[in-house]
Amino acid sequence: MSILEVQSGGMEKIGFTKKDIYNFEYYESSLMKNHDVELVTEYFLAEQKNNRSFYFKIEGDSNDRLTRCFWADATSRRAYGFYGDVVVLDTTFNTNRYGLPFAPMLGVNNHGQTIVLACAFLSKETTESFIWMFEEFKKAMPGGEPKMIITDQDAAMARAIFEVFPTTFHRLCIWHITTKFSDKLPRTAYEEYWKEFKETIWEIDNIDEFEEKWHAIITKSGLTDHPWLSSVFDLRKSWVPAYVKHIFATGMSSSQRAEGSHAFFKQYISRRNSLMDFITRFQRALSHQRQKELLADHIDAFEKPQCALLLTMDKQMAEIYTKAMFQKFEQELMQSLPCFMELKMDDASKAIYKVSERKRGKTRVTEVVYDKYSDQWSCSCKGFEFIGILCCHALALLKREQIEYLPNKYILNRWKKTAKSGLVSDSNGNEIKDCENNSLLIKRSRMSRLASDVIEHALMSEEGCELLSNNLNDTRVMLKLLNDGVGPSKVGGSSSQTRYLKDPKRVTHKGSSKRVKGAKETRMERGIRHCQQCGQTSHDIRRCPRMANTSTSPSNNEESTPVNLSDPLFDEFDSMHGPTK
Repeated sequence: MSILEVQSGGMEKIGFTKKDIYNFEYYESSLMKNHDVELVTEYFLAEQKNNRSFYFKIEGDSNDRLTRCFWADATSRRAYGFYGDVVVLDTTFNTNRYGLPFAPMLGVNNHGQTIVLACAFLSKETTESFIWMFEEFKKAMPGGEPKMIITDQDAAMARAIFEVFPTTFHRLCIWHITTKFSDKLPRTAYEEYWKEFKETIWEIDNIDEFEEKWHAIITKSGLTDHPWLSSVFDLRKSWVPAYVKHIFATGMSSSQRAEGSHAFFKQYISRRNSLMDFITRFQRALSHQRQKELLADHIDAFEKPQCALLLTMDKQMAEIYTKAMFQKFEQELMQSLPCFMELKMDDASKAIYKVSERKRGKTRVTEVVYDKYSDQWSCSCKGFEFIGILCCHALALLKREQIEYLPNKYILNRWKKTAKSGLVSDSNGNEIKDCENNSLLIKRSRMSRLASDVIEHALMSEEGCELLSNNLNDTRVMLKLLNDGVGPSKVGGSSSQTRYLKDPKRVTHKGSSKRVKGAKETRMERGIRHCQQCGQTSHDIRRCPRMANTSTSPSNNEESTPVNLSDPLFDEFDSMHGPTK
């Protein structure tokens, strides 16, 4: 209304009120009722007609009601060709009026930003539904299976990944597991041993050392037969860093990127949205997200980062890495300066060094091995294998060996400024392009500027407005006739979907309720607090019987002082409120 007020020259000249807008919106929604899936299908077909690289698939049940939907635009498919090595998946809810779980499949670009690779709606979170989604993902994406998929502990999803992506490493979100310690363990055991559990999980790189320390903790805490601890220990090869850091994961150990992405997109959508509303709003949010990537590309193209160190290697990587990745590399390079190195063993095949790093008041010792046959450096911290950037321990030894330039084998292409400078083709050999015809954007921009100038001149007089309106109406009729005479272009990507399905029924699922809350958060909401004196939850320290006993009984050195009712204070009280009892 504020925009319309400025355009029309006053609220009284708009011609309607804010309530009229809401009424009109309700009227439009009623017209689209029972046509939601039809509108979505037509939208996907139109996108596919504009760009043959747009891929989608919609399926229904025996009653022709939509049950699942998958789509991926050309930008996402092309991005997978460069950044499809690691995928994060976490379903989210409350995004549409039907209660369909929304499943975005996410990745990480060369700036370390979260990107959307594909999206799906599923009516059921079953193994069969996830298998269908992953199969469509394989069809749509170029370049084969991802190296790693990070999810939460969903059994149906795990079975589907094992069947569809047999060579992909399935990593469980470490955050979802570690946050359950406070709920699953006895309160006293959690408070006493959680710090040791955390240090064992995060700070130990050696597998044998981890298992030894884990068994020591559960033994002294009396939790040897704890069922939940036993279950997560059985899954340790899927989530504990000591077991999984040798596999590239862009530095991710949890699905919190997905959580952050859900929070970002939910600024634009709500549970009241139809599917068409959702897709329209989601595309707007996606364009805002991609604008940040374009801005980062622009900075890398026209700005040179400042080097904090006067080292040849630092200047070298400032030219190669994106700004975000260069800052991470430079941090590792700075941390390598105070590292202390000691030769542990040296023979004809390899040399082993012990590298000590002082960090946050603690000394961390790692082992760096130099293979003389392959000319390869490897560190026990697995920083390069896990993040894709050489760790400070290996960099310290490269500096010791007076190697000025970082060898190419330690520079991943996915972190370079030029990571997207290649062709990406689908399984049929067709190139996947972000825009089918870039010149259309130039034409649209040029014609928009021209139309804006013409309108500004026409508004100077009533005759001008009438002349322009008549000409525009005539032009619109001519263009419609011209376009109707042109046959529809061939639709590619996925098979053309002409059968319209009915709108889905509202579904209920395991995630339709409120999110699972931790024990501490639940106690705070209920107003339940532990008594700091005796540890009970039935009261707090103000109502503790122990405190009452100590506060009501006078000490040996003190005597109780009786109340003097003849005090002038009580006289004043009596005059205002009556006799004092």
